[in-house]
Order: sequence, then structure tokens, then C-alpha cells
Amino acid sequence: MSPHHGVAPGEKSKNFSGTMKRLLRMLKPARMKIVLITLLTAVAVTLQVAGPALLGRATDVIYTGVLSDVLGDMPAGLSTAETVARLEEQGRGELANMVGRADVTPGEGIDFDRLWSILVIVAAIYVVAAVFQFVAGWIIRVVVQNLGWELRDRAQAKIDRVPLSYIDQRSRGDLLSRVTNDVDNITQTLMQTMNSVFQNLLTIIGITAMMFVISWQLALLTFLVVPAGIWLATRVMKKAQPYFRDQWKLTGDVSDTVEEAFTGHEVVTAFGLEENFTDEFNVRNDRLRHASFMAQFISGLMQPAMNLVSNIGYVIVAVVGGIQVASGTITLGSVQAFIQYSRQFTQPLGQLASMANLLQSGAASAERIFAYLDADEMAPDAHGTLASPTRGDVEFRDVRFSYEEGTPVITGLSLHAKPGQTVAIVGPTGAGKTTLVNLLLRFYEIDSGQILIDGVDIATISKEELRENIGTVLQDTWLFEGTIAENIAFARDNATREDILAAAKAASVDRLASQLPKGLDTVVDDEGETISVGEKQLITIARAYLADPEILILDEATSSVDTRTEMLVQDAMSTLKEGRTSFVIAHRLSTIREADLIVVMEDGDVVEQGTHEDLLSRGGAYASLYQAQFENR
Repeated sequence: MSPHHGVAPGEKSKNFSGTMKRLLRMLKPARMKIVLITLLTAVAVTLQVAGPALLGRATDVIYTGVLSDVLGDMPAGLSTAETVARLEEQGRGELANMVGRADVTPGEGIDFDRLWSILVIVAAIYVVAAVFQFVAGWIIRVVVQNLGWELRDRAQAKIDRVPLSYIDQRSRGDLLSRVTNDVDNITQTLMQTMNSVFQNLLTIIGITAMMFVISWQLALLTFLVVPAGIWLATRVMKKAQPYFRDQWKLTGDVSDTVEEAFTGHEVVTAFGLEENFTDEFNVRNDRLRHASFMAQFISGLMQPAMNLVSNIGYVIVAVVGGIQVASGTITLGSVQAFIQYSRQFTQPLGQLASMANLLQSGAASAERIFAYLDADEMAPDAHGTLASPTRGDVEFRDVRFSYEEGTPVITGLSLHAKPGQTVAIVGPTGAGKTTLVNLLLRFYEIDSGQILIDGVDIATISKEELRENIGTVLQDTWLFEGTIAENIAFARDNATREDILAAAKAASVDRLASQLPKGLDTVVDDEGETISVGEKQLITIARAYLADPEILILDEATSSVDTRTEMLVQDAMSTLKEGRTSFVIAHRLSTIREADLIVVMEDGDVVEQGTHEDLLSRGGAYASLYQAQFENR
């Protein structure tokens, strides 16, 4: 079982504002697009805010026409002042107030021409606003998806710059979750908030201004409930905040478990550990479900809370506005427009509060991807080169190395492999054999000492130059999904079909291919069962042959194959080693009897060196290993 890489629920974001500022700085190349989005949004909001006021005028036209019909008993052609005076003489004071405010002329009826023109203008306004919003939304999608592409591009490039220790110390599931789920969450968050924040702020400002223009008294009454809405939104946001962070961190845990279960399915099944993985998955999945549920549930309270505030404001405006209409201090259309504004006012407030939660979720994901992008990288690569052609003279001089400070793995290793020699490295598990290979390839940097190739310190050579001269065949085979020919050609970009066929023949892959329906064009992958482990190993040997390196590393290349396939692999490796300096790591001592030099390692140091016969005659560590291995047969 792998350790849990998740974060305990409730752990807080390290730097929300700093993370969001950094995210926004990444949008700097798109600043002209953002300016255009801002302008389009500002125009759209202005038009939308103007809509209710114009509809209020339409209502006033209808209201005035209805009142003029009510005054049918009045002589036609009377002015509004004369009509008000007559109504007051008749003791109809409330109607007089309403007529005076509405500027009614008896007998005129509803002015349908004016009403129609207002409605056409309102319709045009809303259509134009919708078009502007659509264009702004389209541009936002371009900007945000470009940002997502850049984050993924940086993440992919980063993998080549971090030391191998960074990847070894972290779960693959969590790293994959950062590059996939977290980047997707960032883009989704920006899609939903980038333009909406500005739009809602402008809407609030515009609505507030229109409300005060219509009636400052009603506006002040409406704003009595705003503090309650802000308080509710703040409380909800704070409660939901930790759960949004946990949601994305726990997603990495679940991905980690699933990735382990898939990649190790055969081992899990063989040892009957399905229940263990199921239990671990259930625990992590339950934590994720709880965090997701609480995040959505609490943030979902935002809308009902804001609706409550909106309804309270609506009741206040409706009651007081009705009184004002009756008293003639405001028109019915103005009250209608004000009610629309008051209903709309709480919507952007609620949306802003909801966006605050979304931003917290996005910031949590951004922190995770930035933590990966900010991970310590390998020291700047040297630019030195080796002489061409390389002779393959390799020397370790008093090399010391530790994976973790204070825990030495290699202690004072000295070793000299002459050009063309086959050097076998043996020793018990944990002796440092594979570590020696990792240091030669500079997957890790040594703590002290020197590793020389042709007398040149490899620390002064670029890693690309170094690895171009070293071919590797590892115990764990790796094939990508593609044809056998493509997997062999992976070692060299400019390989011709003839080169691939020669490499296949040298490694006996041609025999394998002849038994497959499409030969070298048969599609294989690392997980598939089309070919066996040993056959995969032959393909990796052909790949190394095609690279034509001067130095060769064979790390336990026959440990996972059967005896018949081992003979094929041994023959292929013999062909591959010809004329090359070779380092062979092997547990099966029978496979390295003919090595020019056998190096015995224990506890990170070389304890014996010599040929097979010399070391047996000494009766030391090698002789003990050899006798123990053959006594067990």
C-alpha cells in the first residue's frame, strides 16, 4: 500500500492572493483581448441596466392612457393642471395626485405609437447586449484555453528539468492529477469568473446609480438589507473554502489509488489484495465525496440566502412604492423599474459570493500546479562535449553519494573500465549496483568524487551529450503504444527501415516478428499481452543496438525471462556488447563468467575486483555468492 499523499481536511491555502496574482500575470500576453472583453462587457451591462428604466416608461405610457380613460367625464383638451384642480374641487385628492405626477390629459387614451417605439428600442438594446456578451464569452474561451494549454506545456517541460528524486518521492497519481484535474479546474474557474466578476461589479454599480436616480428614498430602504446579504455571503464563503481545497487534493489521492490498482492489477490479483485496494479506495473516495458534497452543499446555500434577502427588499419596495404612487410622489412605471432593479441587485451579489468560492477552488488547484512548476530543478546543464569518436574509458574516483542527507549509499567507490571491456557488477540487494548506473547516467548527481569518460569529468558534459554515448537495457522494459518498428526506432530519429531491420536481426527480434501477423508493423504496448516480457526485452535490446552507443549498460536484463528466452537475450546482448564498454548488472552469476572484470559491491563500496577464476580462487565475497547461488539449485 502506498502512503497517503492527501492533505488533512481543513488545511488552509498558503497564499490565495499571491496565487491569483500569479495566475493573472500569466494572462498578460492576452491583455489586448482582455481590454476588448472589458469594453464589450461594459457596453452590454450599460444596455442591460438601461432596459428596466425604458420598460418603466412603457408602463407609464399605458398607465397614463388608462388614467386618461378614467377621466372620461372631464372635458377633452384640459391641461394636467386644470384636471388636477377640478379633481381636487370634486374631493378626489388621491386621483388628483396621481394625475399630476403622471401628466395625464383627459380623453387621449394609450399612445400606442410611443409604446411601440419604446418596446422596439428595448428589444434592440437586449439583442445588442446579448451579441456583445456572446462575443466577449467567445474571446474569454480563447484566452482561458490558451492559458490551460500553456500550463500543460509548462508541466510537460518541467518533467525534463526536475531531478529523478522528485518523481521517485511522489505518487504518480498525484502528479497526474495536478497536470490534468487541477489544470482543468483552473480553466473552468476562470471561464466562470473571469468576465462575470467584472460584469457583476458593473451591474451593481449601474443598478445602484439607477435606483438613486429613480428614488433615493427607496434606494436607501433597499440598502438596509444589503449588509445582511453581504454577511450571509461572507459566512457561506468561509465555510465552503476549506472543502473546495480538500476536494482537489483528495482527487489526487483517488487518482493515485486507481493508478496503482491498474498498473499493478496482475500482482494485486495474484496476491488476493483486491479487498485491500478496495478498502483503500473506499476510504479515499469517501473523503473526496464528503469534501465535494460539503463544498457544493454549503456553496449551494448562497442562492437561497440571497433570494431571502432579495424578497425582503422586494416587500419593502412594493409597500413603500405603492404608498408613494398613491401620494403622487412617483409614477407606477418608476416603481416597476425600481422593483426590477431591486430584484436584480441581489443576483450579482450572490453570484460574486459564489464566484468567491469558485476562486478558492481554482486557487487551491493553482497552488498545486504552481508547487509542481516551482519544484527545485537540476543544476544548469554544462555545455562540454566528449571527443568523437568516444573510446569508452570509464572511471569512478572515490565517488560518494546519498539519496538522503546523512544516509550514505555509495561510500568511496573507485572503479576503472577500460575501452571495450565488459564489467560485471554483482552483489546483494541494496549494495548500490543500480545506483552506480544512475550516477553514470547522471539521473542523480554525486556528492563528491569524480566520474570520468575518456578522462573528462561527466559533470562538465551536457546530459544530452553524455546519454547519446550510453545505451541502456533495463530490467523493467518500457514500450509505448506503437509498432515494433517504431519502438525500435525510438532510439534514433533518423533511423531508416534498413537500420531498423538490422537492429531487429541483431537482437533476434526478426524471429519474433515473423510469428506475428504484421511482422515489425505489429502494434504493441507496455501493458498489452501481445508479446511476452522476454520478447519485450529483445525489442529494448534492438533499440539499444540501433542507438549504437560506445558505452552500454545492461541492468538485470535477463532476470524476468525464461531459460529459452534467456538464451536469445544472451545472444542478442553478446552481439550488442561487441566493441563496446559494457556494464552488466546481474544476479545470475552464471551469465557473467566471461566478463573481463567482475566487481563485487557491498554496502555501497567495491570489496573485490577481478576475473571469474581469480575471484573464485580468493574464496571471498564473490566465491560465497557463487557457491550460495549454485547450492540453492
